[in-house]
Amino acid sequence: MTVQPADGLSPAAEFPDPSHDQWQTLVEGVLRKSGKEVSGSAAEEALSTTLEDGLTTRPLYTAQDESPDTGFPGFAPFTRGSRAEGNAAGGWDVRQRHILSDPARLNEAVLGDLENGATSLWLTVGGPVGVPVDGLARTLEGVYLDLAPIALDAPADLDAAATELLRLYEERGVAKGEARGTLGADPLGHEARTGVEADLTAAVRWARVCDAEYPGLRAVVVDALPYHEAGGSAGEELGLSLATGVAYLRALTGAGMSVEAACGQLEFRYAATADQFLTIAKLRAARRLWARVAEASGAPAAGAQRQHAVSSPVMMTRRDPWVNMLRTTLATLGAGVGGADSVTVLPFDHALGLPDAFARRIARNTSTILMEESHLARVIDPAGGSWYVERLTDELASAAWAFFQETERAGGLPAALRSGTVAERLAATWAARSAKLARRKEPITGVSEFPQPGERPVEREPAPDAYAGTPGGLPRVRRDEAFEALRARSDAHLAATGSRPKVFVAALGPAAAHTARVSFAVNLFGAGGIEAVHDPVSVEADTAAGALTASGATVAVLCSSDALYAERAEQVAGALKSAGAARVFLAGRPGEYAGVDAYVFAGCDAVAVLTSVLDRMGVA
Repeated sequence: MTVQPADGLSPAAEFPDPSHDQWQTLVEGVLRKSGKEVSGSAAEEALSTTLEDGLTTRPLYTAQDESPDTGFPGFAPFTRGSRAEGNAAGGWDVRQRHILSDPARLNEAVLGDLENGATSLWLTVGGPVGVPVDGLARTLEGVYLDLAPIALDAPADLDAAATELLRLYEERGVAKGEARGTLGADPLGHEARTGVEADLTAAVRWARVCDAEYPGLRAVVVDALPYHEAGGSAGEELGLSLATGVAYLRALTGAGMSVEAACGQLEFRYAATADQFLTIAKLRAARRLWARVAEASGAPAAGAQRQHAVSSPVMMTRRDPWVNMLRTTLATLGAGVGGADSVTVLPFDHALGLPDAFARRIARNTSTILMEESHLARVIDPAGGSWYVERLTDELASAAWAFFQETERAGGLPAALRSGTVAERLAATWAARSAKLARRKEPITGVSEFPQPGERPVEREPAPDAYAGTPGGLPRVRRDEAFEALRARSDAHLAATGSRPKVFVAALGPAAAHTARVSFAVNLFGAGGIEAVHDPVSVEADTAAGALTASGATVAVLCSSDALYAERAEQVAGALKSAGAARVFLAGRPGEYAGVDAYVFAGCDAVAVLTSVLDRMGVA
């Protein structure tokens, strides 16, 4: 914290205050050196980044970027936090997720988690993959149920699972006022995942029980993960969570509960991604929006939203999975700074199957390091007051509210789900994002950028899929899916032939002329599991044919400077073709070179290029 000296001396007093126009002039000069002739606001726009939901992040934010009054932590509109003390008292709740069907094995895992940093448990119970309901007692042996909140995920066996959990509380002497957690009723979320029409009867019944007898238990979860996992944007995730929450409010109040009591039965679950600022803004905007819903419902004091943030399954990769540790760290940072009450960090091997003990330990320790070593929870709403974060929060809230209203005009969430409106909207968003991923405009480290084609795969026990074989519902996507399909083809070729598909890198001239484009080509083809053979270091027209034959490749890529391309590209390409090259690429912007079949460059459709190469090589 910066404190002004008592005498009023300002360290910047001798420096003139620069104007926004002066800054733009400097930006124009920098862009001019890179070949871009722009001026005024266009210079600033050239450095801006377009996000989903029609949002744009600019390179500079100032005090002129106004945003609505955010109030104070613990007070409406709750943008700065649902509680006045935030997470400063004890940090956020570290909620560990478990999907195991063996009660004894699950008990060992949950005890290990609770003894080493986890503070609550998220358990899948019943159904085809969860621990059996009659195994819940064995699962929770040794767990102090008055200290460790339990969050159930039992969409197929809600009644039985909730009944068993409450029986265990009574059997073990846990007072009704000391029980903490959530029963996890989310029939609309289950419908979104499966296509099975929701019945809210059980959710309403358990909400009434919790409201009357268990003040620390919430019955209903508003889970936005199905929409995030279907490819939805942050604004769509927020808008659909509002529509879900409103649908539950209607059902609960229609059953005789007050708006205040109904709001008290809801816990909201959101995805936290490696885009830390967007995660921060999303959680802050979610609280502000729900406060508006509560206000419009006549209960403004009930608008404090309880939030559970989960690191995004969509961002988790199967290749180079260790990088997922970095992604989940950024996601957890965003969730903590954004004010989430509970945070679940998915283990780095989540996309590969059931996590091992090491992966669960790293997941737990991610929160511990951020709270205990980085002191992240000691400041309430640390992003508050940032011109960028406040503006992003406001713009995201506006986009989400507009989509929420659109969903309400479609008849509310149940109707929008059943008509296909939600699926169509999310599919369009994911198609646009998939195009960016394919062109590596949104890079995936270790997959589409800096891949390791020869890495040894990390193997895990397959994880059960609760939604496998369901008749409908929204799809589940991953950022790495297109590149994973390419890598799988390469793996199959390796298993069948003993070698990976190869591309010959024909570098022209000295290293200074070709190194940058050689690195680009090696990364590009490596993203498809295609091994780049760069031997010798450089070739000429009279050596290219022999080098191609020695490499064993049937595809080649020319790499050099534009000047050397003009001198030698056509001769070398011709030599490669005469030696049997089925396809010759050139690393650089498209031009007119005889013998060159296609061009690869920053922003090209990498997935299309790599797919065509594997097809031409006959890699099934």
